[in-house]
Amino acid sequence: MSAALKLARPEDLDRLMALVTAFHAEAGIEQDADQRRDALAPLLEGIPHGCVYLIGPGRAPLGYIVLTFGWSVEFGGMDGFVDEIYIRPAVRGRGIATEVLLDLPKALAGAGLTALHLEVDRAHEATQRLYLRTGFKPRDRYVLMSKPL
Repeated sequence: MSAALKLARPEDLDRLMALVTAFHAEAGIEQDADQRRDALAPLLEGIPHGCVYLIGPGRAPLGYIVLTFGWSVEFGGMDGFVDEIYIRPAVRGRGIATEVLLDLPKALAGAGLTALHLEVDRAHEATQRLYLRTGFKPRDRYVLMSKPL
């Protein structure tokens, strides 16, 4: 199974919406379709703040990964955040997410990213093991905190 990545474009929005809707339902993220579409569309249109890659065949993607970009003085430049990664349940356990999380950071580093971050639910031990296997490490002194605006 190949985890080939395709940069998502506006014409991929409907396929992506189906995947994101499935992920949000699974993760318990409440967001209506208009909010979801409004959040995804600029990423597909090329805004500099992030991007979406479809994983696997473009016509029938196996999943997706959303990256957002920022700047870090601590890490010495542009950094990224894995906002969402999703693999369809029927193809999980085949190494697809592992392949993406090993290969994509190499390409991002080549493009100038200095660090890649993500968050994981403390109760999802299998997901934590995946992230550890792919080189992500917890930052013991730090806790991600958010303030919706």
